[in-house]
Amino acid sequence: MPDPSVPPTPPVPLTALLAREDLALRQIAGPSAEGVVVHWVHTSEMADPYPYLLGGELLLSAGVHIPSAAGSRPSYFDDYVSRIVAAGGAALGFGLAPVHDTVPEGLVAACAGHGLPLLEVPPRTTFSGVARAVWQLMARARLAELRHVTEAQQSLASAASRPDPVPSVLRRLAQRLSGWAVLYGPEGTRIAAAGREPGEEARGALGRLAGVVRPADGPAGRPDPAPASATDSLAGLHLAAYGLGAGHGFVLGVAAPGRTAGDHTVASVAAVLLSLLTGEQQSGTGAARSSALVRLLLGVPPEEVAPLLGDGPWAVVRARPDGEGAPDPVAASALGAALGSALVDPAGDVVRVLVPAGRAPDAPLPGWTLGVSAAVRPEDWPTADTQAARALARARATRVPLLRHGARPALADLLPPDEAAAHARALLAPLTAHPALTETLRTWLSLHGSWDRTAVALSVHRNTVRQRIARCATLLATDLDDPDVRMELWFALRHV
Repeated sequence: MPDPSVPPTPPVPLTALLAREDLALRQIAGPSAEGVVVHWVHTSEMADPYPYLLGGELLLSAGVHIPSAAGSRPSYFDDYVSRIVAAGGAALGFGLAPVHDTVPEGLVAACAGHGLPLLEVPPRTTFSGVARAVWQLMARARLAELRHVTEAQQSLASAASRPDPVPSVLRRLAQRLSGWAVLYGPEGTRIAAAGREPGEEARGALGRLAGVVRPADGPAGRPDPAPASATDSLAGLHLAAYGLGAGHGFVLGVAAPGRTAGDHTVASVAAVLLSLLTGEQQSGTGAARSSALVRLLLGVPPEEVAPLLGDGPWAVVRARPDGEGAPDPVAASALGAALGSALVDPAGDVVRVLVPAGRAPDAPLPGWTLGVSAAVRPEDWPTADTQAARALARARATRVPLLRHGARPALADLLPPDEAAAHARALLAPLTAHPALTETLRTWLSLHGSWDRTAVALSVHRNTVRQRIARCATLLATDLDDPDVRMELWFALRHV
């Protein structure tokens, strides 16, 4: 827990106070001001200020308490300075005039002997001016800390929305702290890391520190409480471990060459984001979802299972990450979290998410290309999946980040569905044995005969598209350059 005697404001380096030209302070005794910090300012003319100090003060005095015979009693200054040091005072400022024209030699010697920085305050500098300067420096430091934390929060949140959220968050955290960030699994294994990797000794110490915050099984298999974080230092490195709140034993470890104001808050933000990314995002209870899965496997109709998962109607979202490579399970889970659904299926290079229609995305998600189905009832989930697949293919072909299936009245609605389907089956019968040809023809027609866009949508070479379309024309014995033929084929393809 934080020390209640320390104020919740950043301390001021004594060197920063000495650098203020308007104060003209001068250090005349004691150790170097490097590394000395001031938490607050206190003025006292007590011969024994110990009862009134909390520690970390710059104590200011004009020497009113010094007896006239103190010059012949060096022990007076020794006792006075020793009490300030015992109380945890950070430094002593001695004001010249109106009582003393110079700093007493006995005081200089005592501060040098006890290791207390002694500052000479010139006559033109008031004690209130020194106090005001400390508060100004504190306010600036606090503002810089808040700006640092805010920028880091925005940066980490942006990283968490990427298709590879866990590595992205670790990379961004390592950059912000100029160190190394690592995610440990429940068994202590290293899952992912980023930044400059420290030596073996530091890695081992950080791994042991992670064990301190990882919950241990207690009686009846319940996890024993563990601290939320733990810190240590080794070979000039600051080590920290943060237990992730999902309760699955994941731990964030950080090794940095130093620790500045706000770094703990930044690391805590990263820990919260990683907790969300590694934890199970639920739109209903895990038991309800397990029950729904079992019932579907045992043949129960989807409309009877849907109430266990939440309110309908439903939509299917198909997503593909920008760039190369297939999304990993953590990226898929992060996408589901962004859409507010745990019903996520990573299927190759595409992620499918079943969401309540009200949560279907209206705006693009950074790093993803999305295809969204129309709102459907549970019995129409397969149809919605097909709609989302076609919307995604068209979105990729036209290079837009999000495309929704457009359901609207059409001429095809004037025919009874069974008659339209029968006509479509008869017309497309020559292609029945070639699903790849059927899908290529559907995509090519939807993209107005563009070879390049069709190739992108199907992830094949443009020459493959040309060959398949030529084969379709041969099997159907028709001219695909004829707009009437294209219209009739498109009508048929919408009913198969």
